[in-house]
Amino acid sequence: MTNIKDKNIERPLSPHLQIYHPSFSMIMSITHRITGVVLYLGVFFLLLWYFSIFFGAETFNLVSTILSTQLSKITLFFFVWIFFHHMYGGIRHFIWDFGLGFDIRSVDILAFLTLALSLSSTILTFNYL
Repeated sequence: MTNIKDKNIERPLSPHLQIYHPSFSMIMSITHRITGVVLYLGVFFLLLWYFSIFFGAETFNLVSTILSTQLSKITLFFFVWIFFHHMYGGIRHFIWDFGLGFDIRSVDILAFLTLALSLSSTILTFNYL
């Protein structure tokens, strides 16, 4: 029986990450995964504000004061964008589940729509507030 290590077999090597040029769709897919993690972790901070009601008026006022700072408003803006981006990215994946939009042009259009709709929805939400 011959040992595989003894054979000099020319096997193709897997392409290295430095060879890949990240496409817009690839970046949007990675962003979709990151936004899912951030949403999961960010919900705990929103629940902190919600549950501060049960600890009395002082606690609620303290948390509300902290959340009314400019930094908190900017953070909330990005959190709302993350929510919309993840939602529209999920719709994009749902479209793919039906076997639609797999050609390169459609993939790029869906990636662009995900970004455009998430940004416009976030801006409209904050203009409404």
